Amino acid sequence: MGAVTCLGNSVEQFWTSVKSGQSGIREISLVSPDGFPCRVSGEIQNFDPTEHMDRKEARRMARFSQFAIVAADQAVEDSGLDLEKEDLDRIGVLIGSGSGGLPETDVQAEIRVKRGVGRMSPYYIPMMLVNMAAANISHRFNLTGYTNTCVTACAASTQAIGESAEVIRRGDADVIVTGGTEAGICEIGMGGFSTMRALSTWDGDPSKASRPFDKGRDGFAPAEGSGILILESLEHAQARGATIYAEIGGWGVSSDAYHLVQPHPEGSGAAKAMNRALTNAGVTITDIDYINAHGTSTPINDASETKAIKAVFGEHAYNVPVSSTKSMVGHSLGASGSLEAIVCINSINDGVLHPTINQDEPDPDCDLDYIPNVAREVEVNVTLSNSFGFGGQNACLIIKKFM
Repeated sequence: MGAVTCLGNSVEQFWTSVKSGQSGIREISLVSPDGFPCRVSGEIQNFDPTEHMDRKEARRMARFSQFAIVAADQAVEDSGLDLEKEDLDRIGVLIGSGSGGLPETDVQAEIRVKRGVGRMSPYYIPMMLVNMAAANISHRFNLTGYTNTCVTACAASTQAIGESAEVIRRGDADVIVTGGTEAGICEIGMGGFSTMRALSTWDGDPSKASRPFDKGRDGFAPAEGSGILILESLEHAQARGATIYAEIGGWGVSSDAYHLVQPHPEGSGAAKAMNRALTNAGVTITDIDYINAHGTSTPINDASETKAIKAVFGEHAYNVPVSSTKSMVGHSLGASGSLEAIVCINSINDGVLHPTINQDEPDPDCDLDYIPNVAREVEVNVTLSNSFGFGGQNACLIIKKFM
C-alpha cells in the first residue's frame, strides 16, 4: 500500500493520524479564498515532486499524476515485488479519478485568454487526461499488461479496486496496481462546487469543518491525495512469499438513476450496491464488523447513507460500528475510496476502528454508532467500504481478513 494525504505522505503517517482522531483540514492555500464561501481544504503538505522524479518529468506531469506516482512507488516497494523477475505483461494498472488534471485546465485556460493559444503548454492535453495517472504508473515501472481508468466521480477508486479484483479473477492479470488519485483544488473546481452549495462554509477552527453525521454539518471540505494498493492473485502472492494484508472479498455497484448530483433521498441505489457487494462476497449482514461510510458531511448524503445502511442491515444496523475517514481528511473525491480501503485493511490488521471526529450534536436523522470522537479497539474480520458519487454512481467494497 502507498498513500499521499493531508495527514502525511505515507500509509504509516496517515493511519497513525486517523487512529488518533487528528484532522488534516487547514485554511486553504492552493487558491485564494477570496470570493469563495469555503475557506478550508485537505491539502497535501510539504510535497515536492522533484524528490521522487526529475524536474523535467515533474513539469510534464499533472499534480494528480504526481501523487499517484509517489503512492505507487511506496506500494511497489511495500509489496516486495521484484519487477526484474516478473512477467510485466501480466501486471496491469487500474486507477480511479474524478477530474484528472483540473488545475492544469484552469491554468492553461487563463493562459489562452490572456496570452493566446500559442503560449499554451504542448503538454497540457497529456497532463489533464484522466487516464494519465494509470499511463504514468505504467511508464514508471514498464508495466505492459491490462490498463484502465475508472471515472465514476467519488466512487472511482472503490470501483477501480473492485474492477481490479475482477480482472485478476478472470485471469487477465496476476497483479494490478490500483487505487485512486485526485488533485482538483483550483479556482474552477472551487467555483463549481461553491455554486452548487456543496462545500462547507465553516468559518471557525478549520479542523472542525468536516463533521459527518453531526447536526451542524454544512458541506464537505475539499481535499486531494492518492491511495495505491497492489492486488494480486493468491497463487502469485504465495508463490513469491508476499506479505498478505487482506483479501478483496467482493464488491457491488449500482446507479441511483435519480439526480445529477444528489443521492436518492431514501438511499435506494446505495442500498443496492451494498447488497450486491454482500452477495458477491458471500457474506451476510451479521458478518460485517465495520462500515467505512462515504460520510461526506453534507446534509443530504449523510442522512441518505444512514437510511441506506438501515435498509440493508435492518435493526442490526444499530450493532455495526460506522465511521467516516472524511471527518479528518476531507473529501478527496475520486481518491477517497482508495484511502478508505487502506483504512479498512489497517483496521483489520490492528484491531482498531478510527473515530468520526467533530461529533458534537447528534442528528436525529443520523442515529447509528458512528464511533464518536474516540477510536475503538475491536476484532475486525470483515469490513464494508462505501463510495457514492455524482450521477448516482455507487460502489461498495468488502475487505476481509486473510485466513
